[in-house]
Amino acid sequence: MRKLSAALLLYIIPAFTQQIGQNAAPGAAGPATFQTNTQLVIETVEVKDKAGSPVEGLSAGDFTVTEDGAPQTIRFFEFQKLPAIDDTTPPDRQNHQPNPFNKYPQSQISAEQPGNVRYRDRRLLALYFDMSAMPAADQLRAFTAAQKFIQSQMTPQDLMAVLMFAEGSVRVLQDFTDDRDRLERIIDTLIVGEDENAGDLTNDDSTADTGAAFGQDDSEFNIFNTDRQLSALQTAAHMLGRLNEKKALVYFASGLKLNGTNNQAQLQATVNAAIRAGVSLWPIDARGLVAQAPLGDATKGSPGGIGMYTGTSALAVTGNFERSQDTLYALAADTGGKALLDYNDLSRGIVQAQKSFSSYYVLGYYTSNSALNGKFRRIKIALNNGSAAGLEYRQGYFAGKEFSKFTAVDKERQLEDALMLGDPITELTIAMEIDYFQLNRAEYFVPVMVKIPGRELALAKRGGAEHTLLDFIGEIKDEYGTTIQNLRDKVDVKLSGATAAELAKAPVEWASGYTLLPATYRIKLLVRDAETGRIGTYESKFVIPNLNKEEKRIPISSVVLSSQRVDLRDALYNASAKDKDRPETANPLVQDGQKLIPSVTRVFSKARDMYVYLQAYEPSAAATQPLVAFVTFYRGQAKAFETPPLPVSEGLNNRLKTVPLKFSLSLTNLSTGEYNCQVTVLDPAGQKAAFWQAPVMLVP
Repeated sequence: MRKLSAALLLYIIPAFTQQIGQNAAPGAAGPATFQTNTQLVIETVEVKDKAGSPVEGLSAGDFTVTEDGAPQTIRFFEFQKLPAIDDTTPPDRQNHQPNPFNKYPQSQISAEQPGNVRYRDRRLLALYFDMSAMPAADQLRAFTAAQKFIQSQMTPQDLMAVLMFAEGSVRVLQDFTDDRDRLERIIDTLIVGEDENAGDLTNDDSTADTGAAFGQDDSEFNIFNTDRQLSALQTAAHMLGRLNEKKALVYFASGLKLNGTNNQAQLQATVNAAIRAGVSLWPIDARGLVAQAPLGDATKGSPGGIGMYTGTSALAVTGNFERSQDTLYALAADTGGKALLDYNDLSRGIVQAQKSFSSYYVLGYYTSNSALNGKFRRIKIALNNGSAAGLEYRQGYFAGKEFSKFTAVDKERQLEDALMLGDPITELTIAMEIDYFQLNRAEYFVPVMVKIPGRELALAKRGGAEHTLLDFIGEIKDEYGTTIQNLRDKVDVKLSGATAAELAKAPVEWASGYTLLPATYRIKLLVRDAETGRIGTYESKFVIPNLNKEEKRIPISSVVLSSQRVDLRDALYNASAKDKDRPETANPLVQDGQKLIPSVTRVFSKARDMYVYLQAYEPSAAATQPLVAFVTFYRGQAKAFETPPLPVSEGLNNRLKTVPLKFSLSLTNLSTGEYNCQVTVLDPAGQKAAFWQAPVMLVP
């Protein structure tokens, strides 16, 4: 399966559909608008005496809080009382036998409700399994450690959540709960699978010589994978940030090695997100205590070269292992946690996180600095009574940023984070159409059309911009959750002159195409207006049928309804130079230098002709057989319009005996309203037929 053509064209389509709302005329009077920004800052403070015991009985008046030297008024104050671990004995669990679920459950981290004391005086521990960073054996060790803790070391004061990063997204398998039975069943459902990073993906003196000449550097993939792992941790921190209490995230992974300075920006963003969310990271190296041969065990090939004899290869192996642990150590040290390295009892890492909780105070204030500049703000908390008690709290945080102050790294990270979110962002309106056309016995060409209302992009023009950048990011996954295709594109749209005038009343379409095998897929696409920062999400399931198994009816492709053909030279944006040399013959929507633009919304104007295009296939025929096709419009049960039967005797000279079917319909005699459009294809010789039907809307 390969990507055939992506980001091919971007058009402005003349508008004939009704606009939802309208832009106010310049100078028009309107209601006054007042805006204000407030930011609640939450601090968890541990106050301990000289003996290390928590100090209780303090009030908000006993604390002084400053931010960059400016005094802050405490608006929220709460005390969380947690008993020592030794004070509570877990209940007997010897006769428990868990019953596994049939599939992964879906959940989310529930935000706190006013007056709800669900999290009061409780320890919040989140188990996070990075399935992309652990081979099968390490996953088993991690799951066993989690089961051991739940069965024999979890106390009644503990609330635990279970999160997993796999297949490119962070999934909450269980919200915070003290139900041991449910937690054990969740762990039992974590099926061990092969991970994408389990192999040796370095490219240095320790890399095995596989004999592959001129292979692509694996480090290129490592940079992206490491960023995704760190970005997933950042997403998990944001999820936990919905709660004001102190949280500990226990991170199971088989190391995490940075690739030079390429991942430093994402590492810093992850640490900042954890600090802002009040989450301490407790990484656990699931490899445990490792004793490895200097050049690797029998599962690894010989690296070859003189490095085998000078010790360079052995040093590279050791260096790679240590660097993978250094990242875990840095994540823990920068967020207030502690990494468990080179220890076989992995449950000890969870116990360390558990014992890090002691009674603490929760302070909240609305910062007096409303600037969203992304700068670091230093916090200082002190006791008013001059007590010598020790205070433990975060020393500051990075302020939020307005989109206009985002760096290129910030913008890329925002898209990746949004792609992994379970909840869609719907600031931009997106419509999408996915079609399919059979290329050969195995593959299908899948054109993807995205429509964005131009009036939403016109907001950037009203802000004074001469152009706006559309960012596209997405992925196609199969029914098992495996990513089949990735999508990333940038399109620069001019907003000056006639183009800007058309944007206010016309939609914009973006086209892409892929080759896929018959299966059930799910596509998720995000579009961002880089001038305003607004994001839209489209997610849908689609099916590519196996037309080779169609015996009773005529195999046909998707039916494309359109009201416009556009010359490829008239596109606002064309593919890059490397794509211009790619033949477009595989795309049936491109013929004679013109591209058929699917309507997507299936709303048509009576003033424009409707184009209908589809393909029929006769793979079992010795030669192309004549077909007859016609188009019918129904209004309710009554037939409103029907074209004369169109006999087609010519087809493509290929193994599928492809027969293109084209119609051009005048809609002037039809009244406006809703119709059902039906396409009928008949094979007189084979006595077969095919039918397709979809609703359409006619407007003046």
